[in-house]
Amino acid sequence: MRIEIKKLTPAHVDEYMNFFETTPHDDNIPEHTCYCECWCSADHRFETGIPSREERKAMAIEYVKSGQIQGYLAYVDDCIVGWCNANTKTECVNCIGWYRFMPQVNELEIDVNAKVKSIYCFLVAPDMKRKGIAKQLLQYACQDAKSDGYDYVEVYPEKETTDELKHFMGFVDMYKSFGFTIHAETNQKFIMRKQLKGSRG
Repeated sequence: MRIEIKKLTPAHVDEYMNFFETTPHDDNIPEHTCYCECWCSADHRFETGIPSREERKAMAIEYVKSGQIQGYLAYVDDCIVGWCNANTKTECVNCIGWYRFMPQVNELEIDVNAKVKSIYCFLVAPDMKRKGIAKQLLQYACQDAKSDGYDYVEVYPEKETTDELKHFMGFVDMYKSFGFTIHAETNQKFIMRKQLKGSRG
C-alpha cells in the first residue's frame, strides 16, 4: 500500500470537505461532524454559541481557501484516508479549539522567541486505522516544519483517557517513538516537543 502525503492548499478544498463529510467521527452523530474549523488561525470563539453544522462547514471552506486551516492529507489510490492539522502555535492560541480543549495549556507561558509548529488533530478513515497513516502524517509534518525553519514541533496528547473522542490529538507512545519529549504538563495533558534545529531527525 503506497501512502502519499500532501500539504493542504486551497485547491484541495472540495476533496477536504468530502473527506470530512464521508468519514464518520467516533460518536457517529452527523450533527457532530467536525471540519477542523476549531483549530486554525482565525480568532473565532463562538461567543453566541456553537454554530450549526452548515455554519461550521461554511467556515471551514472559507478557512481552507484563506489558508487559516493548515495541515496534511494522506492519500491511498488518489483517495484521502487521513488528515493532520498542523499550524504555527502563536497564530492559533486565540482559536476556539484552545479555549474548549486546552484551558490549562492556555495558562502556560508561551515562548514567543521560539518558532513552534503545533499539531492539533488527526483523523483517519475507519478502514485505514492501525495501518501507520497517523505516523506517516506526523513524520511528514515534522520534516516539513524543519524545512520551514521551525524550532520545535509541539503536541498535546491526553495523559490517560478511555474516551475515544479525546484521542484525536494522538498518543504519547507514538510521539515518543518520533523523538518527542515532555516539555510541560497540565492535569490532563502532556505538552510534548520535538526539537528540530540542530537535530538530524
